[in-house]
Amino acid sequence: MQILPIENDDEFDSLHEEWNGLLERSASNGVFLTWEWLRTWWKHLAERRKLSILALRNEGQLVGLAPLAIRPAAFQRLFPFRCSEFLGCGTAGSDYLDLIIREGSEAEALEALAPYFSRANRMLEFGQLKSGAQATRLARSLERHGWRSTTTTVGTCPKIDLHGHTWNSYLAGLSSDHRYNVRRKTNALAKNFEVTFERVENEAQRGPALRALIDLHKKRWLEHGDSDAFHTAGHEAFHEEFTRLALERGWLRMDVLRLNGQPAAAIYALRYGASVSFYQSGFDPQYGKYSVGLVAMAMSIHSAIEEGAEEYDFLHGTEAYKFHWAAGSRDLERIQLYPPGFRGWCQQTVLGGRKRARDWFRPAVPEPVAR
Repeated sequence: MQILPIENDDEFDSLHEEWNGLLERSASNGVFLTWEWLRTWWKHLAERRKLSILALRNEGQLVGLAPLAIRPAAFQRLFPFRCSEFLGCGTAGSDYLDLIIREGSEAEALEALAPYFSRANRMLEFGQLKSGAQATRLARSLERHGWRSTTTTVGTCPKIDLHGHTWNSYLAGLSSDHRYNVRRKTNALAKNFEVTFERVENEAQRGPALRALIDLHKKRWLEHGDSDAFHTAGHEAFHEEFTRLALERGWLRMDVLRLNGQPAAAIYALRYGASVSFYQSGFDPQYGKYSVGLVAMAMSIHSAIEEGAEEYDFLHGTEAYKFHWAAGSRDLERIQLYPPGFRGWCQQTVLGGRKRARDWFRPAVPEPVAR
């Protein structure tokens, strides 16, 4: 088993076909681990990180990837040392990050990675992990090599099991109040406006739909405070490029709800495998009394059922509206790993103090009610 560092853009680009082929044969398969998502993130949102992907090859064949970057020290954030973390982290909204290992090669790959990281002697942070992640198995292996770790639940992803459902059978499983509301609001829109729900099908539609979504999202958040979804030029450039790639791959599910021809709400989702992942939305507050956000969400879920999706994943966030639609959820974890010895002890001590300071000054926020 060879471990080959990938440290420049040309080497990253050369992995494109192998990367996605390996991902499809791994237990970690998901849209936020595709080459398209992570390469685009690296281009637009990497900031001062250093590329540090590890490619694992067995007799020349790619059997594993550790999609990592090195985050520099940030003294102003009380983070005075470098750390290896997943590509895609930060405010991009990437969930279910992980190592990518070909099924059947996990034990051998993890056995090779553990001593490699021990030699590097650098803190590791694996974020946005779901249950059973390969990174969790690696953490347990590193602990046997003397590493210390902390595991924190960092989010919850509400989700809908659509397997076997029609739209009517799915609606029947919702609360009576919510089911009535969906039907009443949908009928009210049809009564008062000419309603269209347009899906992006080609490149000519994609750019204007993305612009409409971003504008609607920002309009919505003007009333509720700032959002970090499209708050920088880098984030907008990221989505401009990624949605183009996602459309080419057949993953993009971007829909615009129009009333009398005008954009009133928009949904940005991704279909990958059997799952549709809801990524972002926006709506015009002037139509708030008509609940255009609720109607657009209903239409998006309806479309997912019609095309045979088995799951509608709301990704991380415990906003109450998600639980109006979703009965199930999965947790996300972050594992921080500290190397053996004095350096690791110092790192753990500093971060422990940083967390206590944050908890001390953070105002208490009530948990959203799941309905």
